[in-house]
Amino acid sequence: MPLQPPYERIVFDCDSTLTAIEGIDELCASSPGAREQIEALTKAAMSGQRPLEDVYGERLSLVAPRQLDVMQVGSLYIQRALPGARELVAGLRSLGKEVLVVSGGLHLAVVSFATWLGLRDQHVHAVKVLFDHNGKYLDFDRSCPLTRADGKVTVLQALPPARTLFIGDGMTDAATRDVVDDFLCFGGVVLRDEVAALADEVLTTPSLAAMLPLLCSADELDRLRRDPRQGRLLELAAAH
Repeated sequence: MPLQPPYERIVFDCDSTLTAIEGIDELCASSPGAREQIEALTKAAMSGQRPLEDVYGERLSLVAPRQLDVMQVGSLYIQRALPGARELVAGLRSLGKEVLVVSGGLHLAVVSFATWLGLRDQHVHAVKVLFDHNGKYLDFDRSCPLTRADGKVTVLQALPPARTLFIGDGMTDAATRDVVDDFLCFGGVVLRDEVAALADEVLTTPSLAAMLPLLCSADELDRLRRDPRQGRLLELAAAH
């Protein structure tokens, strides 16, 4: 079924949705020997072959990221942001929509990226990592629901009621389908057939601005056209 805007709340996954990278894979740069193992674990989790809770701690233990490494991932998120990401977030917020990022990524990196997108800490749900006074990895917040396959469902269920759209690329995103109004599979970075099969709509264009007509009602699009601040967003959307 096609998406049915308007929405009061739009929730984005982070990795391979707002940005072209998977943060945990990028952390392998500081631990090259673990790269193949971690990439295989990530693929298995995102495709639903293995529950996220089975691989989350295993991946972090393999790479044991320093605080500086995680901060660098935040910078990489920004460098590899999908075209139109910042403009889309600004446009949606100008319409009065609540925009959130709900991610199994590491909180320090995701918040840095979200700030660049124009969001605040309270708009981000991600996994916090514990470091010692030298910035050495100790552990992650094992109580955080986002380390589990159903974690995004848990986070969304705790939010106040609102007409909600979730946008993401993985099975943990598709799992939200029963607790949101609509689910958009974004395959502009990686298209997973098993996720697309569960979605109300699939977008494979590698531009976030391209999804603007899917997210907004005709009235909302008209409001954006009358807003001189949204010229760049509309230009990017029209290009696709």
